[in-house]
Amino acid sequence: MPHADSAFVPSDIQTKCEFWNHVHDQLQGLLEGQRNWISNLANASALIYNALLAFPAHFGPGNRAVNWCGFYIDSAFFPAAHDLDQSGKLLLGPFCGKPACQFINITPGKARGVCADAYLRRETILVPDVERYPGHIACDGETKSEIVCPLLLEQGDKQIAVGVFDLDCLALEGFDEEDKAGLVRLADLVVKASDW
Repeated sequence: MPHADSAFVPSDIQTKCEFWNHVHDQLQGLLEGQRNWISNLANASALIYNALLAFPAHFGPGNRAVNWCGFYIDSAFFPAAHDLDQSGKLLLGPFCGKPACQFINITPGKARGVCADAYLRRETILVPDVERYPGHIACDGETKSEIVCPLLLEQGDKQIAVGVFDLDCLALEGFDEEDKAGLVRLADLVVKASDW
């Protein structure tokens, strides 16, 4: 099967639960045999973004469309930048959508926005209306709602946040608790399938 077919959503999938289970299975197959986090996040963002657009029962073209799907990763996991101090930042990783913020400050006391909050709190944040979220960073003024899942790596008895998985939607209340459950599972899959 061509890799691009992974984003195909069969017509018999009607519920969000079925959809997220299907995407999880497709992503699991797509990540098989690859441990590089950059490659895995690139394929994950492409698969999820295109699968969402191909699921018109709940997402897809028009005003309910997901307009951004991607990752911000703690700068500590990137190759060292010799001429720039990138510490205390989430750097833009693989994504699908319009150009986005290059980095997000995660330094305590200076951090702001949904991505920084999800990263620092180590919890998924569901935002039904971005205009009502304190400190929201608007990369795309058309975005109305957002969900951000932290990427949490288990190392013994420690839980290390390596970054976040961020999705934006053109509709208010574009994501719900079913989406949250599905996306948390996908974030966990990507973290476990990758070497950090």
